[in-house]
Amino acid sequence: MEQSSCQVKIGEEMYSFPRGTTFRKIVETVRPEDPDRILLVKERNKLRELRSEVLKDCEIELLGPDDRDGANTYRRTAVFILLKALFDVSGKKNTEKAVLHYSLGNGLYFTLTGGTVTQELIDRVKQRMQEIVAENIPIMKRSVHVSDAVSLFHRHHMYDKEKLFRYRRASSVNVYTIENFDDYYYGYMAFSSAAVRYFDLQCYDEGFVLILPDKKEPTVLKPFTPMEKIFHVQKESQEWGERMHVATVGELNDRLTKEGVQNILLVQEAFHEAKIAAIAQEIIARKNVRFVMIAGPSSSGKTSFSYRLSIQLMAHGKTPHPIALDNYFVNRENTPLDEYGEKDFESLDAIDIEQFNKDMLQLLEGKEVQLPTYDFISGERQYKGDTLKLGEDEILVIEGIHGLNDRLSYALPVESKFKVYISALTQLNIDEHNRIPTTDGRLLRRLVRDARTRGITAQETIHRWASVRRGEEKNIFPYQEQADAMFNSALVYELACLKVYAEPLLFGIDRDSPEYTEANRLLKFLDYFVPVPGSDVPNNSLLREFIGGSIYRV
Repeated sequence: MEQSSCQVKIGEEMYSFPRGTTFRKIVETVRPEDPDRILLVKERNKLRELRSEVLKDCEIELLGPDDRDGANTYRRTAVFILLKALFDVSGKKNTEKAVLHYSLGNGLYFTLTGGTVTQELIDRVKQRMQEIVAENIPIMKRSVHVSDAVSLFHRHHMYDKEKLFRYRRASSVNVYTIENFDDYYYGYMAFSSAAVRYFDLQCYDEGFVLILPDKKEPTVLKPFTPMEKIFHVQKESQEWGERMHVATVGELNDRLTKEGVQNILLVQEAFHEAKIAAIAQEIIARKNVRFVMIAGPSSSGKTSFSYRLSIQLMAHGKTPHPIALDNYFVNRENTPLDEYGEKDFESLDAIDIEQFNKDMLQLLEGKEVQLPTYDFISGERQYKGDTLKLGEDEILVIEGIHGLNDRLSYALPVESKFKVYISALTQLNIDEHNRIPTTDGRLLRRLVRDARTRGITAQETIHRWASVRRGEEKNIFPYQEQADAMFNSALVYELACLKVYAEPLLFGIDRDSPEYTEANRLLKFLDYFVPVPGSDVPNNSLLREFIGGSIYRV
C-alpha cells in the first residue's frame, strides 16, 4: 500500500509531510522567515529543484547561495531574468539578442547581436529586472520531446540551441518559462524570480556585465573591477572561435560530423604555436631577461607550455633550462597547515623561498649551483648532483603556481624576470546563454591525468578539487594581472576528446558517495559532445599532458 505521508529529516529535525508535497512547501514550513533564500535541496547526493515533490521518506540538505550548487543556480536564474527583461524592454526577438560569453571577475560578460549596448538600454533592463524580482514570478519547467525543442527554439531564433539538440541522445529536454519567455539551461533553476535579489548591470567594452555576489558573501554586491589583460585573452579566443565557426558545442559537433576533427585540430594547434612564438619573441626583445616565470592554476598545461616555449627560445639562439618550482618544496613535515588543519601544499610557504632566491642569485652571478629534486614519495628535498651554471645566452624557465608573486623571487632584479600567466580559458559555450566554466575543463583534465599517472580515482580528484580551488583563489588569481604575457591553453576540441577518457572514470563513482553529485553533472555535460579519439591529437599538444602520449617529460 502506498504511504500517504513521508518522513523528512532536515539537519537533526524530523518532519512529516503528505506524499507529493513540493520541496518549496517544505522550505516554506521549516524556513518561513526567508524561503526565497533556499534555492535547491540535496537528497541522497542528488540535487532537486524546489518544484519537485517528496515521494518517500528521505533526508535532505537545504542549499542557499552560499553553497556552490546554490550559487550556480542563483547565477543561472539571474541570467534568465536578465534575458526576460531584455526581451520585455526591446520588444524584439531578433534585433537585440544577448550572448553570454564568459565570467569576468564578479561579472558575466554579454554582447548584443544585432543591437547596440547603451547606458539608456542597460538602465531600462536593470529596472525591468528589479520589477520581475519584486513580482515574485514563478519559474515554470516542462519536459518536451527533443524534436519539439528543436522546433521551439528555431521559432525563437535561438539557433545555437537548435543545433545543440540535434545531437541530443536523450528523448526529452527541460524548458524553463518566465511568463511568455522560454529558454533552456544546463543546470537547475530557482523556484521563482524572487530568489535573485542582488545584482547590477554595467556597460563594459562592446557589451555589458551582469554583476553578481560571491558565494562567500551572497548578500554583498562588490564593485565590478575590470581585469583588462585576462579580458583581452578571453576576447581574442572568443573571436577566434567565432571566425572558425566553433563558438558553441552545436557548431563544434556540426563540423566534427561533417568534416572530421583534423582541420579544426591542426588550425587550433597552429594558433597555439603562433601565440607561444610571439611570447618567445617578446622575451628575446627584453635583453636583460634571465628568468621566465610561468604560473597558472591546476591543469593549465604549465609543464608542456614550458617545454614548447623553451623550443621557441632555442629557435632564437637561446639555451633554456626548465626548472620545476616543486623541487623547492619544504620537507613534507614542515608543510604549513590550512584553516582546516590539513597540509597546504598550495601555500607559498610550502616553498623554501630563501633557498630558491639564494640559488637563483648565484646563477645570475654566473656561479655553479647544485639544484634540488623533490621526492614526492618520501616527502623530502634531495640533491643528486644536478648542477647548473648560466652562460650568456642561457635562460631559466621556471614553472610553478607562485611564479607571478614577487614574494617568491623577492631577491631577483625586476628586469631579469618575465612573467607568463597560463590558464585554460574555455572559449567554447554550450549555446548563447549557457557558458562552459573554465574550471570544468581543468577538472576534467586533472581527473584524466590523475587516474593515468598517479593512480588517483575520479572520486578522489573531485573530493580534493575544492581545496585546490581555494588555493588558486588565494595564491594565483590575485596576481594574474601582473603577468607580462598571458597564454590561453584551452583547445576548442579538447572536451570532445576528454569525454572518451573521463566518462568511464566518472561512471565508476558510486551513487552513495558525496562526489556523485558532481560526477553526475559532468556526465550530463559531456553528453553534449560528439567524441573525438585521442589518436588524432599531435604528440606535442598540451592536451597530451593529460591524456598521455606526449613527447615531453610530463
